[in-house]
Amino acid sequence: MGAFLDKPKTEKHNAHGEGNGLRFGLSSMQGWRVEMEDAHTAALGLPRGLDDWSFFAVYDGHAGSRVANYCSKHLLEHITASEEFRPAGGPDPPEPSVDGVKTGIRAGFLKIDEFMRSFSDLRNGMDRSGSTAVGVLLSPAYLYFINCGDSRALLCRDARVRFSTLDHKPCNPREKERIQNAGGSVMIQRVNGSLAVSRALGDYDYKCVDGKGPTEQLVSPEPEVFEIARAPQEDEFVVLACDGIWDVMSNEELCDFVRSRLEVSHDLEKVCNEVVDTCLHKGSRDNMSVVLVCLPNAPKVSEEAVKKDLELDKFLESRVEEILQKSGEDGVPDLVHVMRNLSTDSIPNLPPGGGLASKRSVIEAVYSRLNPHREEDGNGGDLEDPCGRGFQNTPYVAPFRTVWERRVARGPRDASPA
Repeated sequence: MGAFLDKPKTEKHNAHGEGNGLRFGLSSMQGWRVEMEDAHTAALGLPRGLDDWSFFAVYDGHAGSRVANYCSKHLLEHITASEEFRPAGGPDPPEPSVDGVKTGIRAGFLKIDEFMRSFSDLRNGMDRSGSTAVGVLLSPAYLYFINCGDSRALLCRDARVRFSTLDHKPCNPREKERIQNAGGSVMIQRVNGSLAVSRALGDYDYKCVDGKGPTEQLVSPEPEVFEIARAPQEDEFVVLACDGIWDVMSNEELCDFVRSRLEVSHDLEKVCNEVVDTCLHKGSRDNMSVVLVCLPNAPKVSEEAVKKDLELDKFLESRVEEILQKSGEDGVPDLVHVMRNLSTDSIPNLPPGGGLASKRSVIEAVYSRLNPHREEDGNGGDLEDPCGRGFQNTPYVAPFRTVWERRVARGPRDASPA
């Protein structure tokens, strides 16, 4: 658990769709992890006649993918089937109320968590997996943001981050109090020195304190739910992502980056792929998953933005050629040397929030064309390890090193208790 591969798996799973006045795209990548433990849900139209409602979610599994995969297939039905969500009312039941939806979401989480506890492999400790869950439920009038764990959602409204969910970490005062009341402790920012999230589905090793209810355990399956009235003329998009994305990008950086990419491409899968690739090049060592839900007021492709992006690519191409030509008798520099040189340039029109890392694929393509016989390493470039070759203090490699050191220092999020 928590181990890394010698080189990242960069193949992506993609999907997209359109309906109910919105478009969505998603991308997920295993990355450096030895197993892909993320899962997702994308549903246009809900059961029980709610055809104009939609639901999207990202599940970040740990210690295995069992819980994440099950929740991706069944959490929605546990929510919508609950009496709290929509009381039965004959052939034409009433529209769910705001309070009913919020209560139903919480009830659905508790029910699926209790239901999974009966699975023999989870009950017997043969599988100790757990999963965060972050989602958005869209009704015609409201956005319901749902969070359990340290994955995160944000709403971009009127070109800025209008809302984001709060990560559930053991060191948060409210979470720490519950953990200590259940007889546990918070050490090195983890539950009992092991688990780095304080709320999750599954993780039944942390949910067996006698005399405590399901929301009072060391790890709680209770989500936080926030409702926000929709503003059709201002709402642009929603992003859901696991912590493999948030490890290397802030809310504002990701919001700005997505907006800039929507101005140069209609293809939401491509935009999501760029997010994932950029985070990999920024140094993320985790599985990465992102779901982008575009609302009617999302940024549109701009001829000016497309032109500037093409000009940027041409400029980078010319600079790579120039750097290689200047190498002369010293031999062909590796890709890290090229990136280091570019990082000292004042490059106009780099994508906000993504920076030079978001153009690594362009740079690498030019480098490969000009130097087709180079030996690649596992990083898709020439960087053998995130702290190696003496480049660890360069502007480009520093973010990679920082994430690496942070991961090593805190240990695997999914470590089992000793």
